[in-house]
Amino acid sequence: MIKFNLRLAVVIIPCFTLFSACNSGNNDQSKSTAVLDTVSLSSKSFALAYQDGSKIVATSIDTMKQISFGGATDPAISPNGNKLAYTVSDSIGNRSIWVADLESKSQLQLQANSKNYHHAVWSPSGNKIAFNLYNDKGIWKVAVIKTDNTGLLVLDNKSAANLYSPTWKSETEVTAHDLKNIYTFDAAGKIINTKAIVELLGSDYRIAGSNSLFFTSDGKKLIFNAGFGSQVAELKGQAESVFVLDVSTKKISRISPEGLNVPYVFLTADNRIFFSGAEKPFTQSKIYVSDLDGNIKTLVNKGTNPTGTLK
Repeated sequence: MIKFNLRLAVVIIPCFTLFSACNSGNNDQSKSTAVLDTVSLSSKSFALAYQDGSKIVATSIDTMKQISFGGATDPAISPNGNKLAYTVSDSIGNRSIWVADLESKSQLQLQANSKNYHHAVWSPSGNKIAFNLYNDKGIWKVAVIKTDNTGLLVLDNKSAANLYSPTWKSETEVTAHDLKNIYTFDAAGKIINTKAIVELLGSDYRIAGSNSLFFTSDGKKLIFNAGFGSQVAELKGQAESVFVLDVSTKKISRISPEGLNVPYVFLTADNRIFFSGAEKPFTQSKIYVSDLDGNIKTLVNKGTNPTGTLK
């Protein structure tokens, strides 16, 4: 049995809060337990979650209120800031997604009929979560589930194509890509639109499975991160950057500054761009937020994989 225990306390900076986790050596995640204690967060305002080394941190946008906890990855804060989804790994490499209610202190494991599922992404309403799932045929798929653990739907489960990095185009539409195409699925899991990535972006941008492609709420722009430009010796490949594509004109503009390697980007439903990146020698990553015009603000001086709430 995996024992996944979380202890929570909240204080205002200059001290930040501790939210600790520990795992036992057993591997049956269906019997995992979790305990939150000490305080309610109903009066707190969390707007950002990110990874800081081996810890996850949830914080207000001004970073004056924080909690942190270890033993988990892939932080995803809900649009209203009251819940946090994250990935827990066991000792043999199985991964599962958990959701903590930061107000009631309850937690649950999403039930996905898989031993390997991760990278939760909340729908704009916060009522559903999309995520990557490794199915019984050894293929990566995208699944959607309601936050009460009902209505599990695996998208395109019968095909042999791998699907990566799900995002929400709207409350009823999910997008994902297979390195060559971006697919839009409706609420029933049917493909309703397919766009070739090379036709949208051209051939100068390298898309990997970990790269996310987000449509803005009106569908007129595509925010994405991708490898671009010359090879960088320290990275043993191209640096990744954040770009915005105007879908109608095909014009692409860079959002992240030159010289910054950006392996992670996230777009909120109100079209704010959160991303993490590092400058040469690429040893410490900072977290930034930008609008669609590229007006950037540094939020955190050390962190990766940010997700944000609605304003």
